[in-house]
Order: sequence, then structure tokens, then C-alpha cells
Amino acid sequence: MNAPGHTAPPLDVPWDDLVTAALIGTGRRGAPTAPRPGQDPALALLDAAALHTVRRRAAALPVAAGRRPEPAPPDPRPPLPEAARRRLALLLGERAGGGDRRRTAAPDLVELLPQWLTAANAHGYRPPDALLPGLLDAARARTDLRPEALAFAGPRGRWLAGLNPQWAYALRSHPPGPGAASPVSPASSGPPDATGLDGLRRVWREGLFAERLAALTAVRRHDAAAGRELLAGTWATERAEDRQAFLGALRDGLSPDDEPFLEAALSDRGRSVRALAAELLAVLPGSALTARMTARARTCVALDQGVVVVEAPHECDDGMRRDGISAKPPSGRGARSWWLSGIVEATPLSVWPDRLGVPGAAEAVALPVADGWRPDLHAAWCRAAVRQRDAAWARALLGPPTTPPAPEGSPGRDPARLLTVLPAAERADWVARFVAAHGLSDAFRPIGVCAVPWAEPLGRAVVDALEIARDTGGYPWSFSGVMGLAERCLDPDQADRLAVLAAPAGADDAPREDAAPPGAAGYWAEAFQRLAGTLRLRAVMRAELAG
Repeated sequence: MNAPGHTAPPLDVPWDDLVTAALIGTGRRGAPTAPRPGQDPALALLDAAALHTVRRRAAALPVAAGRRPEPAPPDPRPPLPEAARRRLALLLGERAGGGDRRRTAAPDLVELLPQWLTAANAHGYRPPDALLPGLLDAARARTDLRPEALAFAGPRGRWLAGLNPQWAYALRSHPPGPGAASPVSPASSGPPDATGLDGLRRVWREGLFAERLAALTAVRRHDAAAGRELLAGTWATERAEDRQAFLGALRDGLSPDDEPFLEAALSDRGRSVRALAAELLAVLPGSALTARMTARARTCVALDQGVVVVEAPHECDDGMRRDGISAKPPSGRGARSWWLSGIVEATPLSVWPDRLGVPGAAEAVALPVADGWRPDLHAAWCRAAVRQRDAAWARALLGPPTTPPAPEGSPGRDPARLLTVLPAAERADWVARFVAAHGLSDAFRPIGVCAVPWAEPLGRAVVDALEIARDTGGYPWSFSGVMGLAERCLDPDQADRLAVLAAPAGADDAPREDAAPPGAAGYWAEAFQRLAGTLRLRAVMRAELAG
């Protein structure tokens, strides 16, 4: 940097002129650059040559300095405790360093970053400024980190993201306002003020796609009608792929007031836009689309002498296509089955008990279905239960956890998706009993949708199942997915039990007939050591954040 009152060498002096002056000598030719007051012309020449050399090595053309950005906004949250600050630097450094990712007995620090961020946000800390670039880089590489990472990065992280196009993803959730900071803070519970709304509208008119989507989402979140009007004002000029993304912003605050706009979108020239409009209308109680789907469903499904009979559509007419049903089924799927599923999925579940003459969901699911239509009908009901967030139907379709799981790829119930509709405690209890009944082979997806950290019954059931798997044959890498989940989701209090499981069997222990192959014992010991070590490290991290 130049000393106060001094100017940098001119930017427009060609390199060849500097070389010529150096060869001839400044005493004979003079320096092509003006020296500072009292500076020797030869030193001024060397200063200019040094500056040009750095630019040449960086392959940068000399340009005038740009406008200095506005200062970063303040972040009033308390700083991290020193031990937690060092831990974050270590976690981000490990992620950036890459290296060997083979599973060993040592904990995988990269996989601990998501839960560290969750815990830090729960404490309300702010990150050190020096670690913000590493944090934004980590979230850029892993989309699963972004919600927690951006919440932790706070207003300074969003300010910094606005200066680097590689971090533009951060602006999708928090668009830049008229100043350096976002006009709608994630911590703010009230609507944006007039200045903030004007800034959001300007971003909607002038911003890049990600910025516009974030601006629309922010307006919609605080004023559903204003967000819809904002979208309607430019709808006709938007690209199809952009229209689909913008239409998704209407999920926030979806209400009957949105129905006319969504009904018009059913005639959109983009197929994906039409499908999304139909999906939103299908979850809007009392919409005209659900009435049309209900009328179709009544012609397809009925009860005859205690048996559900199905007459799937024989064609996909224009009305069905407009309401979001694709005429061409996916590969391997029958057309009539595909059309039936689309109708049933978009029909309110409240229709079926009356239609089938039963009190509720459990009785409807228990009815026999004629002519092999049961898997298709139940699969459509499953998707409807997830879309409509109907816990009673999800519970009925799940059935007891002792029921054997369906073969991989077969139509019918999807436990993992249905579980997302249930309350967290009920979900964990169902999965714990499923693991106890069937082991871990079919449990990865159901376990993966349970709330973190795992409830005690679920954690105990998983550890019990791992111990049984070790004792009855097989190798730990057959359960690597569950082991990875356990590292992130088990209660650290389970570490002592896992340490016992990691200990090698005693010399006097009699071999069991169903024991694992001799070579597997060492692998299991290493896997349990790693799991116990990770849990202990998580306990240390928790203590560091507690200060």
C-alpha cells in the first residue's frame, strides 16, 4: 500500500517503456513515471516495474480501482467461545483439505460440521469474520449445509456473499436490499418496512434469477397477496423454467385467494408449470380442481358387496391433461394405472370413508380390492397422505411396524415418506419397533427421516441391531449407511456401551455357532471404536459450545 499522501505509479505506462528506460538509464532518458516529492527517479522506475511485474504474474490487466463496497453490517450476536472457535476452524480446514476419506477408526470431522452448526445456532452465536469465507465455501459445496450455515453466517455472511458470484446461492434466501444488508432479516418477525419493500421490488425488476426468487419469497412470506401480484405483473414475460420456480414460492401462505391465478396457470405453455399449478391446487381445500378430481375418482373407485372395485380410465382426455395428469406414463408403468394414480392422488382423502361406506382411514385401507388393483390404489393413497399431510391416513397405510416390508421397487406403501407426516416422537417409536422386528437391512430410509438427535428407544434399538448383526454374521460395511447415521444422530451417552462392544472377545469365550466369520471381528471392533470415538467428540463439541 502507498503511504498517506503518496500516489501509486500510473496505470497506463506500457511495460516496454519501463524496460527501455531501465536499459538506457533514467539519467539519460528520464523516468516514464513521475516520482513522488523527494524520490529518486530510478526508485520511481523500480516501484512502477515492481507493480507491473505483480500484475503480469497474476495475468491481470491494469484497471482503475472500483468503488469501495459499503462496510459490513453489524452482527449483535455474542462471539463463539474460544474453544468452539478453534473447533470450527478445524472442521472447516478439514473440509477444505479434502484428503483420504476412507473409513478408519478416527471420526470423520467433515460429517460433524452440520450438527456443529445446528448447535451453534441454538446458542445464538455469531461466527468469527475470518472464518466466513470458509463457511460460505463449505455451504456452496454441500447444499445440506446451507440453511444452518447461512443462519450462522448472519448479516455479515450475506454481505460478503454479495461480493463474490461464487456465493450467489446465499442470496436466494436473503436477497440484497437497497443497502449492504437484507431488508428482511431472518430473525425479524415483522413485515419489512416501506424501504425494504421498495428494495425487494427493485430486485424483482432488475435482479438476477436467484435474487428475484429470494425477493419474491420474502414478499410472499410477509404479504401473500403482494407476492402474488408481483409475480402476476411479469408472468407473461418470464421463461418457462423461471415460471416454475417462481410459482413454487406461492406455497408460503397458499390460500383460496391464489386459486384464480393457479387455475390460469393450468393452461400455461410449460408442462412443468402446469403440473406444479395442479399440485398446489390439489392441496387447496375446496378448489375447483379437487372437485373435478373427486368426480373422476367416484367413477373409478366404488364398493361392491364389501369389496373395492376399480375401473381405471380408458383414456386421458383434455380435461385430465389440463388438471396435471400426464397422458404418457413413465417407462414400465401401465397407462391406465398411471391415470388412476393421478386422479386418486389429487382427490381429498376425506372423500373415501363416505364413498366406501366406512368410518375412517383404517377401515378403508383394510378393505379388500378386486382384480389386483390394491398396490396401485394404496400407492396413490400413500402419495395423497404425504401431499395432504394427513396423519390418520399415513398411520393406517403404514400399519404395524411388525408387518414385513414390501419387496424393493414394488408399488404400495412407502414407509419413509409416510413417516414424515407423523409427529416426531411417534415416528421414532414406529421405527424403533420396526428395527427390533426386522433388523437394519430395510431400515435405512425410515431411520433417515427421524428427528435428530434420535430418541432413546430408537438409539437403543439401532445399537441392539448392530450388536446382533455383529454376532450373527456379516461385515460392518453392509451397514455403513446406518453406521454413518448413528455417528451423527446417536446420543453421545451411548459411547460407553459402544466402547464395550468394540473390545475384542476374551480368549475363554466359547465360539457361537452363528458367530460372524473370524475376519469380521476386527472390522466390527474398528467400526464400533470409530462410532464410540465420534460420540465422545460430539460430547466435547457440545461442552465447548456451552462455554
